Amino acid sequence: MAGGWARDGAVQDQIDASVRDAIDQVRRRIPTGSSLTHCEECGQAIPQARREAVPGVRHCVPCQQQIDAEQQPSRLYNRRGSKDSQLR
Repeated sequence: MAGGWARDGAVQDQIDASVRDAIDQVRRRIPTGSSLTHCEECGQAIPQARREAVPGVRHCVPCQQQIDAEQQPSRLYNRRGSKDSQLR
């Protein structure tokens, strides 16, 4: 049920688009290719178990944790401006 001039299902379309955008963003961050034996950032050896578990890995765990912390989204609301998501 949409309100005003919005068509039925418009809110669900916004939610679906937000979910698709988030999934696409995560997929772009998945490493590909062959794993490195040493971290790109600090040069420490990357354990064999990590290289097997994460194909295409390029960083050791501490460096990857720091990179992940820096890439956290600064916005935690629906960027399309849904009133419903802004009220929560």
